[in-house]
Amino acid sequence: MFGVIDLPTYLAGLILIVLLPGPNSLYVLSVAARRGVRSGYTAAAGVWCGDAVLMTLSAAGVASLLQGNAVLFGIVKYAGAGYLTWLAVGMLRAAWGMWRTRRDKDVTEAPVAAPPGERPFRRALVVSLLNPKAILFFIAFFVQFVSESNPVLGFVTLGVLAQVASVLYLSALIFGGSRLAAAFRRRRALSAGATSAAGALFLGFAAKLSLASV
Repeated sequence: MFGVIDLPTYLAGLILIVLLPGPNSLYVLSVAARRGVRSGYTAAAGVWCGDAVLMTLSAAGVASLLQGNAVLFGIVKYAGAGYLTWLAVGMLRAAWGMWRTRRDKDVTEAPVAAPPGERPFRRALVVSLLNPKAILFFIAFFVQFVSESNPVLGFVTLGVLAQVASVLYLSALIFGGSRLAAAFRRRRALSAGATSAAGALFLGFAAKLSLASV
C-alpha cells in the first residue's frame, strides 16, 4: 500500500524514534522556553527542512556513500560534533550571564535575552544536516519498508509520515516550553540553570557523535 511494506511496524518504530531525545528537539524546546512559541516554530521549521534534506539524500544513496567511506564520514562527524560544541559553549556563556544578573530587578521581569546573533532556523537546520548518524539511520530504517514495485511513492509516504510525527512532537515541546518562559522571566536563576543543563546536554551529544562509528 502506497509503496510501503509493513506500515504498522514502521509507525510503531517511528513513534519510538521520534520520542527519543536529541539535539534537534532539545534546541527547539530551549528556543521556545526562552523566546516563545513563534521563535520555537522558527527553530522547528529548521529541523523539518533539515530532515527533509536528509530523507532526500538518503533516497538518493548519499547515506550509503558515507557508510562506505570512512574518511568522508569522519569529516562530517567531526564537523557536526564541533558545531554542537560551539552551540553548547554559547549556551553556557549565556547561562553565566544570567547567573551574574539574577538579582538585577530591571532584568528579572524582562524576557530572557537571546544569545547575540542567534538565528533559530539556521542553527536548527545546521544541527540537522551535520548529523551523519541521522543520515545512516534514515537509509537503514526507510529502505526496509520501501516496496521495490514503487520506491518513489514509498519514500514519499514514509517521509510524510515522519514529518507529521515530528510536527506533532515538536509542537508539544514548543507549547510546553513556552509555558516555562513565564517562570524563566520571573526567576533568573531558574533560567540560568535550565540553560546550563541544555549546554551540558549539547556537550554530551557532541561527545557521543565524535565517538560514533560507521
